[in-house]
Amino acid sequence: MSLDRLIEKIEQTQNPTVAGLDPKLDYVPEYIREKCFEKYGETLKGAAKALLEFNKGLIDALCDIVPAVKPQAAYYEMYGPFGMKVLYKTQEYAREKGMYVITDGKRNDIGTTMEAYAAAHLGKVKVGAEEHEPFLGDALTVNGYLGSDGIKPLIKTCLKNDKGIFVLVKTSNPSSGELQDKLVDGMPIYEYMGKMCEKWGEELPGVYGYNGVGAVVGATYPEQIKRLREILPRTFFLIPGYGAQGATAKDIAAAFDKNGLGGIVNSSRGIMCAYQKEKCDEREYAMAARREALRMRDEIMSFIGKITAEQE
Repeated sequence: MSLDRLIEKIEQTQNPTVAGLDPKLDYVPEYIREKCFEKYGETLKGAAKALLEFNKGLIDALCDIVPAVKPQAAYYEMYGPFGMKVLYKTQEYAREKGMYVITDGKRNDIGTTMEAYAAAHLGKVKVGAEEHEPFLGDALTVNGYLGSDGIKPLIKTCLKNDKGIFVLVKTSNPSSGELQDKLVDGMPIYEYMGKMCEKWGEELPGVYGYNGVGAVVGATYPEQIKRLREILPRTFFLIPGYGAQGATAKDIAAAFDKNGLGGIVNSSRGIMCAYQKEKCDEREYAMAARREALRMRDEIMSFIGKITAEQE
């Protein structure tokens, strides 16, 4: 099962974190931008080339200490076909370096349309007698608020291709409570969604106690994290909101079990833009990212202890 591979990478690196690759041009060092613009002009292609070089530098610096990357599709789609090629190339490069790839796409639809999304991001597409893998993610973030009609096509594809999904449950943004915290028969909607994830996950059982349908649970809501861990013992959490959004390691400690498992914590700007925060030479951006990733790892590990993946 796909999330078993993620758990094994987390144990191997003793690091329950994922580097979000959400690159804006402003994040890319000037020397990279200038080089790419000189060759390709101030064009969508020039921008995309700059993003790819930036991403490769980050992956090279992080691949031995961080188990996973999470490219957010929107930051690539905005550069059209050139950006989408960079998304693929980023996934490919991270996979070559042994990293687990979570595509942050938050896809949401039903029936054959969701089957198409599933084929694109988690499966294969048949062209004549040949099958091709359009994108190279190991897991995909999805919006489950259309109910089971939007999830079942994904589970079928995950079973066939050894992939996983993370469903939005309690998101980190300030307005998430406008819908997710509303009570239905005395229970918050996000708890209903979490319990649906736990049920859906039964179709993707894992060997380390966690199933292949994970939940996106924001680090900015520590009490909700604690509650969701209590009621979702087999659901693995993808935890955004650490660092730039204000959450700390203490805020997410309740997501983890006695073996140090249970979630993976995302940092995007904190890692990508570490060189700007440090005010170091921009050519040292990748090493600054590495230093921040190590700092983040050590802070989180001080709260959860050694990570041990034990088969049930």
